This record gives sequence, structure tokens and C-alpha cells, in this order.
Amino acid sequence: MLSNLAKSFSRKYCIGASASARQTLAVQQRIQEKKADALQGGGTKRIEAQHKKGKLTARERVHVLCDPNSFIEADMYMEHTCSDFGMEKEKYPGDSVVTGQGYINGRLTYIFSQDFTVFGGSLSSVHAKKVCKIMDQAIMVGAPVIGLNDSGGARIQEGVESLAGYADIFQRNVLASGVVPQISLIMGPCAGGAVYSPALTDFTFMVKNTSYLFITGPEVVKSVTNEEVTQEELGGAKTHTTLSGVAHKAFENDIDALLNVRDFMSFLPSSNRESAPIIESIDPWDRDVPVLDGIVPLESTAAYDMKAVIQGVVDSREFFEIMPTYAKNIVIGFARLKGQTVGIVGNQPKVAAGCLDINASVKGARFVRFCDAFNIPLVTFVDVPGFLPGTAQEYGGIIRHGAKLLYAFAEATVPKLTVITRKAYGGAYDVMSSKHLRGDVNYAWPTAEVAVMGAKGAVSILYRGSKEVERHEQEYIDKFGNPFPAAIRGFIDDISQLEISEECHVSF
Repeated sequence: MLSNLAKSFSRKYCIGASASARQTLAVQQRIQEKKADALQGGGTKRIEAQHKKGKLTARERVHVLCDPNSFIEADMYMEHTCSDFGMEKEKYPGDSVVTGQGYINGRLTYIFSQDFTVFGGSLSSVHAKKVCKIMDQAIMVGAPVIGLNDSGGARIQEGVESLAGYADIFQRNVLASGVVPQISLIMGPCAGGAVYSPALTDFTFMVKNTSYLFITGPEVVKSVTNEEVTQEELGGAKTHTTLSGVAHKAFENDIDALLNVRDFMSFLPSSNRESAPIIESIDPWDRDVPVLDGIVPLESTAAYDMKAVIQGVVDSREFFEIMPTYAKNIVIGFARLKGQTVGIVGNQPKVAAGCLDINASVKGARFVRFCDAFNIPLVTFVDVPGFLPGTAQEYGGIIRHGAKLLYAFAEATVPKLTVITRKAYGGAYDVMSSKHLRGDVNYAWPTAEVAVMGAKGAVSILYRGSKEVERHEQEYIDKFGNPFPAAIRGFIDDISQLEISEECHVSF
């Protein structure tokens, strides 16, 4: 009797175990199939179409951006939930975005990459949930977020759910602001409400000829204003890096853009709780820089290139300039001194004599505030004759916008080193990280001039109607056309020789 019961139990157990094993194998097979489907995105034809445009696919971009074999994808199996307009018949694992975490130069980074081969990269509620999830994780652990944008916009079939998804992402952009670095790389179309996520991030980069940013496309513009304009003219890389200032830099193609972003990330900290990585420099801190000896012309109205000064001072002449083709009368970017990341701000005498205007003030202010938020010291090179005069500037609000740069420098609590290379006139002297705005170390070159205004303007007011203009101008230059009046009052810590590189390195 017991023997029969044992045999019966054994048969049932074997049958159950066999069924369980078959189920496990079936699930494993399904997992592999789903993974294969996800990796194919929208299918071979759409991938080929993407390549024909000179663009990489979403996953190819991620693999170029990240260190080899470091990317771990999240939510690969998520699918959209829309059942209107026949959408239930067309589903792709992972939907229209690839999300996850990887390492860039050995440091953790969270990434989302929109997949144009799946519904044109359009944003669904599931797409938004995937993006929000990795942004929440990035804020929690303190790691940067990089978004690779290539999307046709909101998914019309989902209606208000898609719009809600955008708002959820915008909210994360705001919560992450000043907490972790946020980088947007526009690698295809980005239109309508979608443009506001990149606008809320810290830096926006574009790819020439294949990326577009605009609120409304050319067709809508024509129907409303009767203006005929191409996509490139309306929202291409050249437009946004030279005219609007929406984008910070443009690159030749996808690979060029992704490799440059890898380099760029090496200057940034992972969060506001950490310091930027220190990279050992092979450039001696006490090296001579003879090129600086004659870089400032003897004639005070002659131009010179402030970038040459910057490159002469920083480690290995390496300077990652931000917004190089917009508001060129001010130069901003990242460099290193003794291996430590610093933010560089400098007036550019080659453009508008280095005057501050609306665009330059906004450009500089936003950069200074980023550096302050992420504990990046500031080095400011000053050669500024004042704020740009004219009705266009006054009507455009130069007072309001100029105050932004003043506020940014005054608010900043990071170490601030200032070097006056030549002119420091009027209110612009105060604005450019002067000692009065809590500048920590303020140097002047022997060529520096700290005054209310230039000699000609001052003499025309002080000696109106005088026939001895040249004599009065020379007297004014002798009195104010040098750094001593400021140094005597303690507004300048030292009048250095032109080997300023050594002093800058010592200060850090």
C-alpha cells in the first residue's frame, strides 16, 4: 500500500516539476525574444533610414557615449498602453526611448536616448515614466543626467497623457537644477513643448544639419505670419548657437558630438555635493609664458585675443569654450589650474571692444551661477570699457539684463580670482567680479586702467570748452590710466608682472 502511494506521489511530482521546467524555459525564450525585439527598435528599414540621414540609432549613441560595456538598460520591456487609433496593434518593447545608467570616464551617469525609429521618438506616457524614473534616481544618488533628444514631439494618439508626461519631465528638470548637472544633446528634431526640457537643463548641444529646435515648425509659421523659412533657418544649429543663444555649442555629426560630451563631462562634478575630478597636469605650474609679455598692445584702443591670454594661463592650453559663436564679446568656458576645474569668464577686446551688452550679460550670468551651484572656482579676465551704449540696448533692457551678471558675481560664494589686463571702466569694472563683489584675489597687470571712463570722455566733461585737450587728456591718463589708484585703496591685491600664470596657479 505504501509502495503504491509513493509511486503515485513520485509520478505527480515529476509531472509537476516537468511542467514548471517547461514554463521556465518558455519564459526564458520569451525574454530573449523581447530583448531581440527591443534591440531592433522600429525595425531594420527604419534603422537603415536613420543611418542614411547620417544619424546613429538610440542605442548606438549610448554605446559611443558610455565607457565600453558599462551601460545597464532599464525598463526594456515597457510598452505603451494606448488602444486608440489602432495603436494596440503596434507595440515595441521599451517604446520610443532607451533609458538606464552607465559610466563616462569611470563616473556614474544616467542617460535617456530617444529612439526615432519607434513612432518617430514621440513621447508617450510610458516614455515619460521611463525618463522620470532615471531622473529621480540621478537626483537621489547624485549623478549627472544626459538626454539624447531625437523626437517628433508629443504622441498625438495619447492626447493629454502625453502632455502630462512632458510636464512631469519639466518638474524633474526643475528639481534637479543646481543639484546634478543636466546635459541635453539635440540629435534630431525637437519641437513644440518638448523644447522646454532642454531649455531647463544646464547645457544644450546640437548636431549640425540634423538637429532642430523650434516651438512651431515652418508650415505653422507660414500659415500664421506668412513668413517662408526652412527648418534649418528657423531652428537649426547655426541659428541657435549664433542668433538665439538657446544652444551652447554645435558639432559636426553624432560621433563628434558624443565624444565631445565625454570630454566635457570630465570638467563637471557629479553633483553639488562633490568636487569636480582633479586630473593630474603634466604642465608645470611655474612655467614661463613669454607670449603674455607682449600680448596687450601699447595702444589702448588696439584689439587682442583674450583667448590667447586664457590659453597661456590654464593647464596644457586646454580650454573648453561654451557658446563660442554667440555674444562673442564675452568668453566663457571650463579649464584647469593645477588639475582643478575652474570656470573662465573674460571680456573679448576683439569683438565690440569687449563691451558688455544684453546678450553678453545673460550669457555670463547663467554660466557664473552654474559654477557657483556646483562649487567650481571662477577666474575672470577683465578688459571692459563699459556697457554698450545705444537705443537698441536701452530699449532691450540692458539695465535689467546687466544686473543679472552683477547679481551672479555678487551672489557667488565659490573662490573668485580676477585679473585686470587692461581697461576696467565705469560700472562694468564693478560688475566683472571686482573686490567690491567679494572677489577673493584681484590682480592687475601693469597695463591695467581702472577709472570711471576713458580719457577722452572724461576730459570732454571735466574741461568742456578747453583748448588744451591733449594736455588734459595726458594728465588724466597719468592720474588714472594705471592700476595704482585702485591698488592704493586696496581694491587690487597685487600689480603683477605679465607672468600671471604662476600667480594664478599659486592662488589655487
